[in-house]
Amino acid sequence: MSLSGKSAVVTGAGMGIGKAMTEILLLNGAKVAILDVNQTALEALKKALNKQCGPENTLFVECDVESDQQFKAAFQKAVDTFGGVDVLVNNAGVLNEAAWEKTVSVNIMGVIRGTYLALEHMNKLSGGRGGVVINTASMAGLGPFVCCPVYTATKHAVIGFTRTMAAAAELSGYGIRVNAICPSFVQTDLFSNIRTQLGQYSHLSGKHQEYVDELGVMNPSEVAEGLIQLLTDETQNGAVLMVVPNKKQYVTFPAAF
Repeated sequence: MSLSGKSAVVTGAGMGIGKAMTEILLLNGAKVAILDVNQTALEALKKALNKQCGPENTLFVECDVESDQQFKAAFQKAVDTFGGVDVLVNNAGVLNEAAWEKTVSVNIMGVIRGTYLALEHMNKLSGGRGGVVINTASMAGLGPFVCCPVYTATKHAVIGFTRTMAAAAELSGYGIRVNAICPSFVQTDLFSNIRTQLGQYSHLSGKHQEYVDELGVMNPSEVAEGLIQLLTDETQNGAVLMVVPNKKQYVTFPAAF
């Protein structure tokens, strides 16, 4: 898929990985609806991007992916503004082992909610023009991140949903590819605040540091490069791209059926 002239919706786009994804989509010629629950972050990004890219290429919407009403309204606004949507990036995510219900709600229910909105608007069987959904998972979705059991569970769920939804969309003829990206540690606010979000597992914060020492920490731009790889390679559907510092690799899963 060439991104020139395409339109995208990115959730959790005000800061960190989402911001880097937004910037690289714009650099590749896409128009982007930038969704985030953080109004302050949206306003700051709006000032910067309008100077760089022009206001006609962006749409800023305060949106909580936990809210059906807000998410539906934001997606519809993107469709109305850009004449349709070709790409959805379900990037919004949180890590809070104490507020574990919210972690589940944002990280997996938000992804499902967004994907079903994409199907509603992009499905070729119902008049859409097809497209791509990319879900931001995590290395924690590929193995146990022992200090964050709930976060780990949600990211495993994102991968399972992505792979199954990709197969279902292909068999149904929706014209929509669905892939996931799994970054390791990225220099974001979520990463910086992990130690304060471990709840009853705070005594395992040393294990978190071991992981960081082993894998290193990336800039968000490295993850954004992986996003472009998944979007532009039309052979990839149900793919899970692992991104670690200076390396990107597709994950191979054992055949179950």
